[in-house]
Amino acid sequence: MALKGIKVVEFAGLAPGPFAGLVLADNGATVVRIDKTSSSSSSDILCRNKRSLAIDSKTQSGVVVLKRLISSSDILIDPFRPGVMERLGLGPAVFLGKDGEVGLNGKLIYARIAGFPRNGSHKDMAGHDINYLALSGILSMLPGSHDRPSFPLNLLADFAGGGLICVLGIMLALFERNSSGCGQVVNVDMVSGTRYVSSFPLIHALNPSTGTFAGNRGDNLLDGGAPFYSIYTCKDGACMSVGCLEPQFFGTFIEHFTKALPSDFKQQSGWVPDSSAQFDRDTWPKLKSFLELGFQTHTRDEWAAVFMSECNSVSSKECQLTTSLIDTDSCAVPILTPEEANKKEIPGQFAPLPHPRVLPMSNSDIIPLAINAGTIELSPGKHTLEILRELGFTNDEYQKLIQDGAIEGSGFKSKL
Repeated sequence: MALKGIKVVEFAGLAPGPFAGLVLADNGATVVRIDKTSSSSSSDILCRNKRSLAIDSKTQSGVVVLKRLISSSDILIDPFRPGVMERLGLGPAVFLGKDGEVGLNGKLIYARIAGFPRNGSHKDMAGHDINYLALSGILSMLPGSHDRPSFPLNLLADFAGGGLICVLGIMLALFERNSSGCGQVVNVDMVSGTRYVSSFPLIHALNPSTGTFAGNRGDNLLDGGAPFYSIYTCKDGACMSVGCLEPQFFGTFIEHFTKALPSDFKQQSGWVPDSSAQFDRDTWPKLKSFLELGFQTHTRDEWAAVFMSECNSVSSKECQLTTSLIDTDSCAVPILTPEEANKKEIPGQFAPLPHPRVLPMSNSDIIPLAINAGTIELSPGKHTLEILRELGFTNDEYQKLIQDGAIEGSGFKSKL
């Protein structure tokens, strides 16, 4: 576990902050989530291997606890809008120092995740993934209808441009700290992060001469315009994904697809495409219609068998029953439900496994353990007493925290 011994303080938030904490915890870091004392439950399901300290950060004694905790930690994750931590008296300068003044923890990695750029016109505005996507420029390019794009859940800004980019910044800062001994502020905003992870399409869009995104949305190679990079509904209502961009893969796809079609379908269509149809844009509407109707002749699993076997017909018993299928390089695979995908990863699995797997060569083939479904809940304050003990608080200090309203007294009957 690369981050074993690294201590992280994660202020409770939504999506990107908890995900950044999850990635760190999955790799061995000790993560303490800071919850509000008024919270009886949490919607955070990204809490695996974390602990919770419930404290009122607006009380003076609560701030004392947090300063002591952060002063002994390596990483802080701040998910709030600009200025919130400063108003609490917990800004970066308190720990890292400023203008020659020594801070409480000069080695702290202070990671901040904001929605909008900190120096932009929207810096103080509330927002969510869809708003950050809108300002990044990438939402306008995503597939959808001709009158408006569609958005990919809250994956692109929250988790890719926010949480993962934040972890990348933290790891870079930790790496730099090894040589300098100094902590750093890691500034992440989800508009800029989304733009960075979307560098490929954005650069193409800003340079139309490359041709990749030169057309209108939905008319290009990767946004649903190409029939050979799209999604098709099958006879049973389930779907197949097709992504045979390279000519040799498209040729293999068309060969297997047409061989698996009923003979009467090919007769009725009056046209059967071959590999020459791939980059002839004039035939794309005709090819798309052919594929749409063709996929309707069999179920998803029957098509999956066609493209994962050397069989030429879905009626073949060998094709239907074989358990050792051979990939045909058709770049056509079934669209699985979450339950189906879980079964493929590890039977009995209840959540995606941590990834990437970093193992020594001698252990590189070890099968990872499944994740317990019970770890998707972490009650606010569950570990408050335990964490206060570790920080060296006395029983008198504990009682004072209760009197000040910094922590909840009920549920903490054991003395420190």
